[in-house]
Amino acid sequence: MKALYAQSGGVTSVINASAYGVIDEARRNGLEIYVGINGVTGVLKEKFLDATELDIEFLRYTPAGAFGSCRKKLKSESDIEKLFEIFRKNDIRYFFYNGGNDSMDTAWRLQMEAQKRGYELKVVGVPKTIDNDLPHTDHCPGYGSAAKYIAIAMMEAALDLRSMYVDSTQVFVMEIMGRHAGWLAAAAALGWVNGIGADIVLLPEEPFNKDEFIAAVDNVVSKKGHCAIAVAEGLKYPDGFFVSDMGFTDSFGNRQLGGVGFTIAGMVRSELGLKTHVAIPDYLQRSGRHIASATDVQEAEMCGRMAVRYALEDNYGVMVTMERISDDPYEIRYSSVPLNLVAEQTKMLPKDYFDKFTVTEKFFRYALPLIQGEFYPPFKNGLPDYKLLDLK
Repeated sequence: MKALYAQSGGVTSVINASAYGVIDEARRNGLEIYVGINGVTGVLKEKFLDATELDIEFLRYTPAGAFGSCRKKLKSESDIEKLFEIFRKNDIRYFFYNGGNDSMDTAWRLQMEAQKRGYELKVVGVPKTIDNDLPHTDHCPGYGSAAKYIAIAMMEAALDLRSMYVDSTQVFVMEIMGRHAGWLAAAAALGWVNGIGADIVLLPEEPFNKDEFIAAVDNVVSKKGHCAIAVAEGLKYPDGFFVSDMGFTDSFGNRQLGGVGFTIAGMVRSELGLKTHVAIPDYLQRSGRHIASATDVQEAEMCGRMAVRYALEDNYGVMVTMERISDDPYEIRYSSVPLNLVAEQTKMLPKDYFDKFTVTEKFFRYALPLIQGEFYPPFKNGLPDYKLLDLK
């Protein structure tokens, strides 16, 4: 029996750990395992890599998508027809799709099409997103490492700000990924567990009020002389419009966002006359493997393994999930949820996880276990020794 694995959507620092889990588990169970290059975009071109005997150890510590990702949404019947022609031609009977909200929609569509066409195909979704916004799972692989990166980056930036504010920058703004949900921006406050973190956190779940925000910044600066701000790219006004809408959509039909950090900094300069500085971690926050969470790496791999086990147990048309049993000691169990309950759905930051411009103790209890431990990559010449595959 042949199995196909592919990666989709924005990558993470641990998505390849999930690939490792899928490939290793498939091989242990006697499956011929292939990888689609650049997600379904490559599958449509029959760009496969035979992973049956591939040396995969490097996947556990290499960030981003080792096999290439894509942002293709299956919209046309011709694409679907071609995919099934390719599946039949290559006798693909298992399909493991590693991605987020839109990717789970693709996986669900393929499972439904297989049933409609009478083609035996077992589709299982492997969760992945730094946004942590997939529903019906406690958290998503990729989030813990990105949250750890953001928390550390904010701690270090806040120290820099504290050193220089007397006659230089007084307000530092970090623009953080998160279109609809503020899970990642909230992580900028985690450093307070060690005494340093974001003073103000602006979340998509909290409608933005300029006057209240300016008053909060003024209050912080009057007390300590400087203010560190974390703002999610998906910050919205009370009417629902994005503060940083760039005026066009991406290939998935999502509004393209960017520049909210500069917008917020501009408000501070205009209203308070303070010198500001803006930083945008952008790709760095999602592929910062050098300081990945060991918990995240281990869970990402296990999600990949569970996807294969579920498929072999005839539990398909589902996405792997994690259910939290306990915060302290931290304990989870793996489960699954039908793909149609996840496809194109968004899990927001619960209201009891934040309070206006800050996060609550409940968020700390939720997030801190996810950033525990370090799983360093091997180093060579003073730098991470990341491996590249020839995908051409």
